[in-house]
Amino acid sequence: MQYLIKRRPSPAMVVACLALLVALTGTSVAAVSALAPNSVGTAQLREGAVTNGKLRNNSVTGDKVANRSLTAVDFVAGTLPRGARGPAGPAGPAGAAGPAGPAGPAGPAGVIGAITVRQAGVVVPGGIAQNGAYNTQTVTVNCNANEKAISAGTGWSDDAADRELWVQRVTPLLTGTNVTGFRATGGNDSGNSSTFTLYVLCYAG
Repeated sequence: MQYLIKRRPSPAMVVACLALLVALTGTSVAAVSALAPNSVGTAQLREGAVTNGKLRNNSVTGDKVANRSLTAVDFVAGTLPRGARGPAGPAGPAGAAGPAGPAGPAGPAGVIGAITVRQAGVVVPGGIAQNGAYNTQTVTVNCNANEKAISAGTGWSDDAADRELWVQRVTPLLTGTNVTGFRATGGNDSGNSSTFTLYVLCYAG
């Protein structure tokens, strides 16, 4: 008659058995952990998990890029075509006028034709000497049709120092904008008649 003696396994034995069990079932665990096709989606990917190195070359094409998601810095310099020239902007404000330049050299002196002195006189009575009642006469001298007047002067035939003789006026005569002659008026209070003469300088211009 045999006796079966039952003993409780020691802790070392339990650990050894567990290790053996894990070793024998490792292949099964791996098989169970394998992923089924098309089972990984967006929810299973951690943010930043797919890096540039994990992408196959030429795997990202244009139809997989969102419209207007790229900017110029995403392209190699010089690969983007140049856009059409935009319209010109508004003109800026006008600058301040610069300083006046230096005066230019004087031009050559003008040349005029020969000068002719034309004259006319009128006798002015002297009345009573130095009574303050002057007798006056007016004389006019015109240059010829092809001439212009440039100056005029007057004189008396009796020009003694004690004579009361005076020139009231000398006025230019205009034809358009050209001076063509002069008119003068003289006064006499000397008691003697005297000829009052007007001289006009005329030149062919």
